Amino acid sequence: MIITTTGSIEGRNIASYIGIVGGEAVMGSNFVRDFFARVRDTFGGRSGSYQKEIRNARAHALQDMKDEAAELGADAVIGIALDVEVVGDSMLMVTVSGTAVKLA
Repeated sequence: MIITTTGSIEGRNIASYIGIVGGEAVMGSNFVRDFFARVRDTFGGRSGSYQKEIRNARAHALQDMKDEAAELGADAVIGIALDVEVVGDSMLMVTVSGTAVKLA
C-alpha cells in the first residue's frame, strides 16, 4: 500500500476517495528511562530511548492506519499527517491520519 504526505501519487490517477483513516498509538514510558532522559536533558545530548519509543509508536500508528485503509479496499493513503503528543507525565501518543483512495 502506498502511503504519502502528498495529495497525489505521481504517475497514478485516483479513481475514488474512500474516506479519512487513522491510527493511534499510546506508549508508556518508565521510571528508569525518564530518569536517564532527565540526566541527558541536564547535560545535553539526544535521548535515544525516547527516540526509539517514538519510532515504535509511529510504526504502530501507521500500521493501524494501513489496516483500516485495507479493510475499506483502498490502494493508497494520501495526505497523511503525523502528530506526537505527551499525555500526562509519562505517556507518548502518536496519531496519524490521511485519505484512503482507490487508484485507477
